[in-house]
Amino acid sequence: MTQPVFRFAPSPNGHLHLGHALSALIDFEMARAMGGRFLLRIEDIDATRCRPEYETALLEDLAWLGLAWEEPVRRQSEHFEAYGAALARLEAMGLIYPSFESRAEIARLVAERNAKAPWSRDPDGVPLYPGSAKQLSAQERASRIAAGEPYTLRLDMHAAVAHAGRLTWVEIGADRHDEHDTVMAQPEAWGDVVLARKETPTSYHLAVVVDDALQGATHVVRGEDLQQATDVHRLLQALLGLPIPHYHHHRLVLDGEGRKLSKSTRATALRELRAQGLTPDDVRRIVGLA
Repeated sequence: MTQPVFRFAPSPNGHLHLGHALSALIDFEMARAMGGRFLLRIEDIDATRCRPEYETALLEDLAWLGLAWEEPVRRQSEHFEAYGAALARLEAMGLIYPSFESRAEIARLVAERNAKAPWSRDPDGVPLYPGSAKQLSAQERASRIAAGEPYTLRLDMHAAVAHAGRLTWVEIGADRHDEHDTVMAQPEAWGDVVLARKETPTSYHLAVVVDDALQGATHVVRGEDLQQATDVHRLLQALLGLPIPHYHHHRLVLDGEGRKLSKSTRATALRELRAQGLTPDDVRRIVGLA
């Protein structure tokens, strides 16, 4: 039987908070309970927000919680060629295309469509791509790229779903790993998702499935806010011929107003709790772990 492989994959774009602690602890303890390996991956594709000092801080915080991981740590910023190879495969299949609208232009197009009827949004609440870049000729696309125009590479969702067919994934329990549900993937709800930009040669969706395959991840443990993103991940796995991990999407840690904790809302960082004298056991109690 293959040894299970788990991974925790934070982004060094801020300090870890209680939500990260819950996810990391569940992940690590599921790996330990199943006799599996535990890997750490640094998701640092966003060069404008990710900083070395945040990476140093998160390593310290995870060690303080009592986690141990295999070395070397994988950093996404060191593997852009792997994501480029995946994009090249999708391009060869005729499943990606460049779009050239700015964010402001996309907002204007969405507003125009909303004036006629409510425009569809993806599960994250973002309006679906409203442009017509798929209708551009190959010659015009190449000419605009050669001219240095900013562009975004998008997945042709209709063609991709037609190519992949019906898709599912296995959702397992945290306490009893033999309990599971089969979930039907519905990637079409996301529209023509972004897979790369001119300035950032991969997206979260693409990088995570490539990394999970290259690291041999058999189990993906993450918050329930990412459960619907698994629709896109299953589609990319099918298109690229990648292995399918089992998934566990756990509850979130919420603030006093019922919102999930976030770096963007400056949720109290673990290092602040450490400075206040809290212990790892205190953190476990606060996030509801025995």
